[in-house]
Amino acid sequence: MSDERVERRQAAVPSADEANIEPILPDMAARTELHSIDTLTLSDTQFLRGEAVGKATTTSGQLRLATNSGQLPVVVLQHGSAGMAPNVEMWVRELNKIGVSTFALDGFTGRGLIEVNTNQALLGRLNFILDIYRALEVLAKHPRVDPARIALMGFSRGGQATLYASLKRFHRLWNRSGVELAAYVSFYPDCATKFLSDTDVVGRPIRIFGGTPDNYNPIAACKAYVERLRAAGADVQLTEYPNASHAFDNPLGAQPAAMQPGYQSVRNCLIEEDADGLLINTDTKRPFAYTDTCVVHGVHIGHDPVATREAKQAVKAIFKKAFQLP
Repeated sequence: MSDERVERRQAAVPSADEANIEPILPDMAARTELHSIDTLTLSDTQFLRGEAVGKATTTSGQLRLATNSGQLPVVVLQHGSAGMAPNVEMWVRELNKIGVSTFALDGFTGRGLIEVNTNQALLGRLNFILDIYRALEVLAKHPRVDPARIALMGFSRGGQATLYASLKRFHRLWNRSGVELAAYVSFYPDCATKFLSDTDVVGRPIRIFGGTPDNYNPIAACKAYVERLRAAGADVQLTEYPNASHAFDNPLGAQPAAMQPGYQSVRNCLIEEDADGLLINTDTKRPFAYTDTCVVHGVHIGHDPVATREAKQAVKAIFKKAFQLP
């Protein structure tokens, strides 16, 4: 073997030190912490009336600090009816890569739940808003968190919680943290319910993302709400993806979207809050229940890589602006 070939082979073989060096991952957190969150499990009516008489409950959140020093911006992430699905992990990594810390809330395990897609009546939908406000109390006291740079992002049921957590009325009733969220980013939320004073929102950006073919939480209902919010002067924008089904940002979702026959949807319902804090089915004029005939079974769930890629760019731009990052 020629000397030249020997030199080539030697150059291709890493040294012992080089072989033992692990690559540095840009989405790896500098520190991870698990925090307990003292909250309540309430009916929606108890929440709307401001009645703190529900069941004492302890949930949890995973805090991932993006860097090792300073007070950091944080995005609170609220999962949907499937629990901590892969899209939450994906967004955690995407945000950590740009220097944004994350606090991913688990609203199910502490309540003995795994999912509520097949039985939405297992948990009042407004509980997640209370959980979010209680999580802000934890973050406000954390020495590594900048309380002026906390934002909220949620998905489906968690997207609904994110959207309506912006209501001034709900902040007055339940938010004791002193934190004013910097932005509200809601993915494919349920906008079928009209709450009292639901256009009186905080003066922060509200951004909604959804797909045209979504038949779990149709985007048409959110368009109507956005129009009402804009008429009231809110800073709100809706981004619609023409080929994206529900949960389009789940990287492990089916391609094309697959039918889930047992999942409940209120896509045919119109629900309004009355003066007593009851959620009324506008067709029956009676309190809404998941046994109502407007509730249907069967939705399509699936991943859309194009919409996900575009949403990643848009969301990171939102948070960079909200947190004044380079």
